[in-house]
Amino acid sequence: MATPNYSYEKRQRELAKKRKAEEKRQRKLSGKPDEPDSPDEPQADGEAAPAPTDPAAPQT
Repeated sequence: MATPNYSYEKRQRELAKKRKAEEKRQRKLSGKPDEPDSPDEPQADGEAAPAPTDPAAPQT
């Protein structure tokens, strides 16, 4: 059985962190605020977003 290459996995995590930090820096420089996900779209984990509730609507 082959041994896991931990240094490769660590390097990939470091690169992902750098990529994420760079994207965040670019967003800050552009001055655009993050747009929140609309409630209509499913979330990344596959679950549907909860439906918004209208307080004026009658409860059944």
